[in-house]
Amino acid sequence: MDADTPLAFVVTGRVTRADVPGLCAELEALLSAPGTAAVDCDVGAVVCADLVLVEALARLGLVARRAGRRLRVRNVSDELHTLLGLVGLSRVVGAETAAVEEWPGAGP
Repeated sequence: MDADTPLAFVVTGRVTRADVPGLCAELEALLSAPGTAAVDCDVGAVVCADLVLVEALARLGLVARRAGRRLRVRNVSDELHTLLGLVGLSRVVGAETAAVEEWPGAGP
């Protein structure tokens, strides 16, 4: 894989607390592929923006960071963007919901 081509990771449906460890394991497996510095995490098909999703994104960001990669969140709903702002994590998605932003402090 080209170092400039990000890996794609998609989160869909309703994320429950029971899903979070599995999502982290999936991302860890994806990150075993060499040659890319970023992971684009698409959350556009998530049906419920809640604190469980915020926790999942925080943990996925840590998984990526531990692997020396950057997690970028794509297709953030207005609801999720607002919730991230309320808990002090709005920098995860930046000011524009359509923009791709890197997880703060992540990466090599």
